[in-house]
Amino acid sequence: MKRIGVAVLGLGWMGQAHSRSVVRIPSLFPDRSCDPRLIVCADTEADRRERAVRDFGFARATEDWREAVTDPEVDAVWVTAPNMLHVPMIQAAAAAGKAIFSEKPIGGTPAQTVEAYVAASAAGVLTGVGYNYLWSPLVLHARELISSGALGEITHYRGRFLSMYGSDEMGLLTWRFKLDEGGYGVSSDILSHSVSLAQFLVGGIHEVVGMQHTVITQRPVPQGAASHYGRGRPEDPTGPVENEDFASMLCRFDCGATGTFETSRTTIGPESQNAFEVYGTKGALAWNFERLNELQYYRHEPSTKETGWTTIFGGDRFPFHGAFVPGQANAIGFEDIVATEDFVFLEALATGGTFSPGFAEAVNVVSVQQALITSWASRTWEPVIDLGASAC
Repeated sequence: MKRIGVAVLGLGWMGQAHSRSVVRIPSLFPDRSCDPRLIVCADTEADRRERAVRDFGFARATEDWREAVTDPEVDAVWVTAPNMLHVPMIQAAAAAGKAIFSEKPIGGTPAQTVEAYVAASAAGVLTGVGYNYLWSPLVLHARELISSGALGEITHYRGRFLSMYGSDEMGLLTWRFKLDEGGYGVSSDILSHSVSLAQFLVGGIHEVVGMQHTVITQRPVPQGAASHYGRGRPEDPTGPVENEDFASMLCRFDCGATGTFETSRTTIGPESQNAFEVYGTKGALAWNFERLNELQYYRHEPSTKETGWTTIFGGDRFPFHGAFVPGQANAIGFEDIVATEDFVFLEALATGGTFSPGFAEAVNVVSVQQALITSWASRTWEPVIDLGASAC
């Protein structure tokens, strides 16, 4: 069995999630082609480096991420650091010939995403992007239903990601709210998940128009080390929020369907509502991450009186679910779908296969984002131009 050495760059929330996934893979997937090993973790904070070795089982930890990506024992690099570091990390890993899995956005702006794509394409390395929600077993089942024609011709798609992570006006002005450090706001951070889901389920988008708004324009400046969930005090000095809190979009898909999207980090109520609705001539589907293990299905049968939505519960009859729990309606969680995507990525690396979504799919997402950003200024419909077409 092939052994694959792993480096993780940044031991924040997603760095920890992927590190746990790598450790879990042997016990979850006995019929695997490889054994992943946690070789080195890079982080600027000493306590995280200590935890990486003590609690996660990394062979070692370093403050210098460049040292991690060039380690000869490392075959694959997970990029889970703050957004402004993604492109240089990806470029260095590509130059070192490492496979690269990056959390989204692989660049905080569309141009940065294309830079990362160009570097990885030139190096010919395997790439993956953390559009994690695609790997939910019921999302995979939804794609199968749509592909099978069960919904008929797709007529409309509604996507949304409404979150409360930025709803507290006392929430600190961390890098996530700064254009030079985090890139764009919710259009990079969470709308990218909605667009990736739509492209995964329905296909390409060729025309968009939309709007954006910054709801909380000033936030407390951190006094020392800060997390994204830290709070300031009313007397603290404040600074300007440089990117958008809200974005919405109308679109037309290549297949002829219409679409609507909305995303917010300040809306009160939906706590992590990454959701979609797909409407067709024969039926409809609806899914919401807040209810990860439920898929709503409406089957259009004009001859019957018994109409209405049916709830499909998750279970081991759906892809990957049985690796975590057996039976029906026994729930899985977010880190289980992270483990799934990491397993499939490592299998592709071990067997010489392909993986999707990779950096090419990330370029597809930011091509839509760029058209949306252009429409904010033009206030009219804008074509989606493939940003990767002339880049390589």
